[in-house]
Amino acid sequence: MQEMEFNLLQESWVRVRRPDNTVQEVSLADALLHAQDYVDLAGEMPTQDAAMLRLLLAVLVTVFSRVNAAGEPEPLEKRGQALRRWGELWKLGRFPQQPLQDYLEQWKDRFWLFHPERPFWQVPGAAIGTAYNAAKLNGEMSESSNKLRLFPLYAGTGKSELTYAQAARWLLYVNGYDDTSAKPKGKGLPSVGAGWLGKLGFLQAVGENLFETLMLNLTLLQDGKECWGENRPCWELDVPRSAERTQIVCPDNPAQLLTLQSRRLLLHRENGKVDGFALLGGDFFTPSNAFAEQMTIWRNRAKKNDAAEFVPCRHDPAKQFWREFPAVFCQTDAANVHRPGVVRWIEMLQRKDLNILDPKRRVHFRISGMQYGDKDFFVNDSFSDSLTFQAGLLDEMSRAWQLRITNEIEHCEKAAALVGYLAQDIAIAAGNKNENAGGPAREQFYFMVDQPFRQWLQAIDTEQNDPDKAVQCWQAQARSIAETLGKRLVLEAGSAALAGHRVKLDAGKKTERTELYTAPKAYNRFLGGLYRLYPKTEPKPEDEGGTA
Repeated sequence: MQEMEFNLLQESWVRVRRPDNTVQEVSLADALLHAQDYVDLAGEMPTQDAAMLRLLLAVLVTVFSRVNAAGEPEPLEKRGQALRRWGELWKLGRFPQQPLQDYLEQWKDRFWLFHPERPFWQVPGAAIGTAYNAAKLNGEMSESSNKLRLFPLYAGTGKSELTYAQAARWLLYVNGYDDTSAKPKGKGLPSVGAGWLGKLGFLQAVGENLFETLMLNLTLLQDGKECWGENRPCWELDVPRSAERTQIVCPDNPAQLLTLQSRRLLLHRENGKVDGFALLGGDFFTPSNAFAEQMTIWRNRAKKNDAAEFVPCRHDPAKQFWREFPAVFCQTDAANVHRPGVVRWIEMLQRKDLNILDPKRRVHFRISGMQYGDKDFFVNDSFSDSLTFQAGLLDEMSRAWQLRITNEIEHCEKAAALVGYLAQDIAIAAGNKNENAGGPAREQFYFMVDQPFRQWLQAIDTEQNDPDKAVQCWQAQARSIAETLGKRLVLEAGSAALAGHRVKLDAGKKTERTELYTAPKAYNRFLGGLYRLYPKTEPKPEDEGGTA
């Protein structure tokens, strides 16, 4: 490799959003030291921001697990010590300059994007790997030489080459989200699957500025309980890991996991631009019960009566995030549920006896993910969503609220099913034998109820609102939305559905029975089910303030 070039601690490459909504590129050091001045990361894609966030967190957790806010050596060894350390940093409202500068200066030589021996996030040995052009590195296109995008976002030189700043950002992204299309160079090597971030149901907390976002995700205790092992990010290794497709033990410290090298990568530069890269499979580990990962949702894949076995659970891009609320946020004694570590961390911080994070504070959670094709062989799409509610909802004292929210989400599922049955019955009444006629109607209901439910959840004040009154008002709103959609389906049904269609029913070999399906009859059946689900017990006018 040629001479050293583009040090990430000094060059501008991290994209951030300023309070005036403009986007700016800053150095890695600047992003940390002035995090309070930026609203958020502003990369090309939410998934790229997720990869960038984890790099910044790796620096922070390494530094502040070793020294205190004054820069004095004080390794974290006890739970109370970790909570005090976090609280001191939170009250500062910014990251102390000296500890970060001292650490970054110490490891400055490991942050060269191009270096003859230690290029950042790369290994020279990857040169033998599968060769790709710049269009494959760019996650907005994810275009390989044999699979071209019909309508690419870039063309010409913008497609065939990247600036060093762009390449550095996408380098993090590919390491975390790469598909499985690359073939191994060695024989008999195991499959590593998609990059580690691509396997997750990624979840992060979001603050009012970048400093708060980094702090809320800075989990100094595993699952809010135990101290971590000694933090060792990838750049601190004496010898970088270079073997292809290497199975390792699940890391016991966040810095190692946050900088996991799922791929061995090496960028290729020409005339001051990156025009391609080489790739090999990298480190992987068994995902079962890998609870060192704090930023994912989990599912229990154990069979009935077997011991629980939790693995990361990818998000369903067709499902609104609030529909995952029970599995992600609700406290439960069930052995088949494991909540995300970042959720348990914030739950602990807002406890009144600790007095670290205001329980009345609105907390934001954001998900992002990748949708892959068959066997994760290629990338189809990326997606993101978010949810906001009062931090106090995470407290054990708010279980009554959690139960009611869970029940209302279940009621929404049932209401969507009723709308789907109505659409199906109307299709039958019109003589349409399409068995999937109810699908679009169900999706339409979720679309109509989406923003109202988010607003209802965000407005809940666990100390001021009465749970029963709030639920009663929400149910009236949900029933009205479903009823409005039902009326629309009938009005759009057409004359054939109004007149109806007689359908044969299988009543046995000797008898034959038919039933007349009509749109009005289907609507009456729908209303009956809807009113059983959401009884018409309207709240009194003076109670409506309880909805928040």
